[in-house]
Amino acid sequence: MTLPEILTPSIEKAIQALFDVAIDKVEFQTTRKEFEGDITMVIFPLLKVIKSNPVELGNKIGNYLVENLDEVSRFNVVSGFLNIVIADTYYLNFFDGIKDNDKFGFVTPNPEDKAVMVEYSSPNTNKPLHLGHVRNNLLGYAVAEIIKASGKKVYKTQIINDRGIHICKSMLAWQKFGNGETPESTGQKGDKLVGNYYVAFDKAYKEEIAQLISAGKTEEEAKKQAPIIIEAQEMLQKWEAGDEAVKALWAKMNQWVYDGFAITYKNLGVNFDKYYYESNTYLLGKDVVNIGLEKGIFEKDPDGSVWIDLTDEGLDRKIVLRSDGTAVYMTQDIGTAIQRVKDMPDVGGMVYTVGNEQDYHFKVLFLILKKLGFDWASSLYHLSYGMVDLPSGKMKSREGTVVDADDLMHEMTSTAQKISEDLGKLDSYSEEERAQLYNTIGLGALKYYILKVDPKKRILFNPEESVDFAGNTGPFIQYTYARIQSIIRKANFDFSAISGMVTLHEKEKELLKQIELFPEVIQNAAHNHSPALLANFTYDLVREYNSFYQAVPILGEEDTSKKIFRVQLSKKVADVIAASFGLLGINVPERM
Repeated sequence: MTLPEILTPSIEKAIQALFDVAIDKVEFQTTRKEFEGDITMVIFPLLKVIKSNPVELGNKIGNYLVENLDEVSRFNVVSGFLNIVIADTYYLNFFDGIKDNDKFGFVTPNPEDKAVMVEYSSPNTNKPLHLGHVRNNLLGYAVAEIIKASGKKVYKTQIINDRGIHICKSMLAWQKFGNGETPESTGQKGDKLVGNYYVAFDKAYKEEIAQLISAGKTEEEAKKQAPIIIEAQEMLQKWEAGDEAVKALWAKMNQWVYDGFAITYKNLGVNFDKYYYESNTYLLGKDVVNIGLEKGIFEKDPDGSVWIDLTDEGLDRKIVLRSDGTAVYMTQDIGTAIQRVKDMPDVGGMVYTVGNEQDYHFKVLFLILKKLGFDWASSLYHLSYGMVDLPSGKMKSREGTVVDADDLMHEMTSTAQKISEDLGKLDSYSEEERAQLYNTIGLGALKYYILKVDPKKRILFNPEESVDFAGNTGPFIQYTYARIQSIIRKANFDFSAISGMVTLHEKEKELLKQIELFPEVIQNAAHNHSPALLANFTYDLVREYNSFYQAVPILGEEDTSKKIFRVQLSKKVADVIAASFGLLGINVPERM
């Protein structure tokens, strides 16, 4: 039980006994640093039902708690705030109950509960994953893991955008300029090879536009009449008609990309339970539009196009079927959501990890699904996130100036290597151990820097700053974890059990109070779809530990019981760091 859960019934009894008043809520807050106390009760709301001076009221409740509740040792009242000091025995009993629990903070899913599907990544198969995909993947994976830890069954999924004109551009450019090269013949990852041809198409297209403009065409005419774009459009028509040669080329080049993505995902440390492909889903939803028309949810215009009017909900009219009967993206998304629940009937909610430029799209999508009568539509969530910028500026994929995800991870590892070597503490490491450590630090720095920020905020990502071994960074937290592992290795005595009672040092108590928050933070992070809450909790825990580490001896403590307790406490801090970072997809090193 949490402290509020323990205190609330006794406070309610105190108020009933002292003032013959029943209350329906007790308000708590963290005790301010300048006052003694572990938790503070706010007195002011009681003044509405109890005519009394707030200080007098606080003193009466405080005395009642000291006399009737073992967990309360003393108190003080400041204005309308009752600062409650909790007895050491409460914290020692709490610690005794969790110190050997390797699932502390995690809730086992109830088989009866509905599952949550988390969609992330969802790339196009015409280019490699880039920095924007990195934030998307890290957010989606972490949110999925956090929701799972909070007690839900979770499916991780993505929908791969493997069809359309952008895919045909890469295919056509490879046909024209590729001379039959393959990932095997070039030694390139398949996604990079295909991405090169997307850039090559754009270059050739711009050249043709320039030629047509110089021949007297307007820019708009030139863009439509450039031979290469007309060829790409014809290729798309052939694909949609099932042309065998085009389909074979499409399948071959897509497989190159899938193989390349698989390497990137593995290196980034993310995974998926189920894949959807737009080539299989782009026709979904059209049948639902007809059902919606029958129910009066959609309306047909004179030209045959189908719309939904959402102006009463503060939105606008949205097309769901073109006049020629073809689907738009909204139609596909409606159909795909319905198909997912058909595929996995235990899914009761979905999280879409998509950039904030699609905020309006998801408002419309969720509202349409609610109007269509799907009960799970009320459990849909758009995990909207801001763009990631670099000091060098914005990314553009057509020009080939995107920050490639593989290159970024390599750069992070190299940055970690340079900084680690400058610190000069790796003399005893083998080359393999060093390489593994650089990777752990580099990726930890990248992931933490991105995940510690609220998803809705835009990020300016600075690689050098992220690998700093001081401050609110991944390497700082990893270093503390490694420091604790060093303490445990040096503890050449049995620290499994304590003989006798210990009196808590102020720093030990503060550390236990921070550890106690872990289960609540997981639940809050899951509810708010915010890995940042967990990341910053871990930083606060590490700061508390380092303050404790500086204030009291651990292995040098002469009192055996205290020494054992401090090693146990250190180990539990390390366990919580590892568990929290595990939910964020970040590894922790045993040595640094």
